[in-house]
Amino acid sequence: MADVHAARRERLRERCGALAADAVLVTRPANVRYLAGAVPGCAALLLVRDRAVLAVPEDAPHAAEGPGPQSDEVQRLTVPAGADPAVAAAAEAARHRAAVLAVEEHDLTVVRHRAVAGAAAPGRPVDLGRSVEQLRLVKDEEEIAALRIAAEIADQALGELLESILVGRTERHLAMELERRMVDHGADRAAFPVSIATGPHAGLAGHAPTDRRVEEGDFLTVALGARYRGYGASAVRTFVIGTAPAQWQIDLHAVVFAAQRAGREALLPGTPCHDADRVVREVLQAAGHAEEPYRAVGHGVGLEIAEEPRLGPGGMGKLDARVPVTVGPGVHLPGRGGVRIEDTLVVRPLGEGGPELLTITTKELLAL
Repeated sequence: MADVHAARRERLRERCGALAADAVLVTRPANVRYLAGAVPGCAALLLVRDRAVLAVPEDAPHAAEGPGPQSDEVQRLTVPAGADPAVAAAAEAARHRAAVLAVEEHDLTVVRHRAVAGAAAPGRPVDLGRSVEQLRLVKDEEEIAALRIAAEIADQALGELLESILVGRTERHLAMELERRMVDHGADRAAFPVSIATGPHAGLAGHAPTDRRVEEGDFLTVALGARYRGYGASAVRTFVIGTAPAQWQIDLHAVVFAAQRAGREALLPGTPCHDADRVVREVLQAAGHAEEPYRAVGHGVGLEIAEEPRLGPGGMGKLDARVPVTVGPGVHLPGRGGVRIEDTLVVRPLGEGGPELLTITTKELLAL
């Protein structure tokens, strides 16, 4: 992986040529990890000429999610406890006589930006923009392999939970059990807080589990994701508890299932990012459903569980091959519950079989 990280840093240096920057300061945790490997989330990375300097507080916890920096090119700079690694790295840039320092302004507060600029003087800070995020957009096969394992872990944990007795257990207890099962199966941790939504809560996006107990006839929506070597995948499934589903439940599930399938099939290289959202919305609206408040149907995943591209009406650009994204439409009927179905997929051309599905737990309406 050392060679992979070195190649990424070199691509970033090339991008910075357009800014006439002779040093780069990276502070966003996911971006630092992308360029340097598994490092503490508080670290800052400075690129100067042919060397990288990783500024890490002396009291920083050890990062255990995969291999850390192993290249001779990466020099570790230990920062006193309580000091800002970004400011220490900017001072290092000044010692290297960097005339122009590119910084991630979108990650820095005004106060922190001023401190960085003061430490870099007489060097002049310029905005790096989202250059690293753009590099992260298309994944290499090692990154996709990590996402694939993360999805497998989540699928396995969910499959085990579905085989247990659910009636009478609380949303909160089931969510805690799923998080524990994912760690037991090798996850670094949950990629985001697991959501269990039952009865009238089912189908709500971002529902925080409560002490409501599972009852016969409930819809049960499970939103979960595992993080493996820093990469997180996401899945959402909806089931019925205990008895054969009612007709309204069958019909609602069929609509969301069809909408989600249409969105998945739209994930081809060269397709505008907003197209998946559009085709999903057309299916839902044709059946008389429009989600309120409006949510984009999906987004990219990787070192962050929600990253570019955005699969919504405002999504810019076109999809590229090897970009992992989610597609997760839902419908919630107030007071009754609803359905949400989400997968993580990798954009692939038709010649390679089309979109690669990573989360494979059945999307059928099972009665548990």
